[in-house]
Amino acid sequence: DDDLDLDLTKLKKKKKKKMADVIDDDKEDEGSTFPNDEAPKIGSLGGPSWLGSERDYTYDELLSRVFDIMREKNPDMVAGEKRRFVMRPPQVVRVGTKKTSFVNFAEICKLLHRQPKHLLAFLLAELGTSGSVDGNNQLIIKGRFQQKQIENVLRRYIKEYVTCHTCRSPETILQKDTRLYFLQCETCHSRCSVASIKSGFQAVTGKRAALRAKAT
Repeated sequence: DDDLDLDLTKLKKKKKKKMADVIDDDKEDEGSTFPNDEAPKIGSLGGPSWLGSERDYTYDELLSRVFDIMREKNPDMVAGEKRRFVMRPPQVVRVGTKKTSFVNFAEICKLLHRQPKHLLAFLLAELGTSGSVDGNNQLIIKGRFQQKQIENVLRRYIKEYVTCHTCRSPETILQKDTRLYFLQCETCHSRCSVASIKSGFQAVTGKRAALRAKAT
């Protein structure tokens, strides 16, 4: 009977942990990769605020993302700012009483990186007259025209056939594919078709007089 006389008061019963405590202990045992067991908030590491989130992007975030991509692919491009295209004014002088000379025609073609034939066709179509390039690379236009008129035509040409229709950059290439012309931008790499040159009204009284004289 003495063997059965045991002091059970000193034996402590092992306390069972609650399931919530076990889960908390497991989380603590996993360890944290961040100091002070504090995870950084989204965007606190310098990244965009939308990273790690399943919410829809806002318009401003999408716009910012697009410009960031454009900056990465085109370092020379100043995103968000329109680059102004500066062109030398045309030098226009009178030749006699019925003709006008576009003195620096060839120089402007080089500055625009366009073929003289294409710019010539546009000028003559817009002015509704005829003309040709002489031995000094000057454009001789039939009729009396002011410098302001030539400037306005050049502005329309630059807007349609030189500056990019997307980013307004002047760094473009005019390519011809079959019967169509395409404007290829070297800055944003967009490509779009441009309108074909349509000739305007031209008086044919001189031609009719020549035909009548020939018929008689």
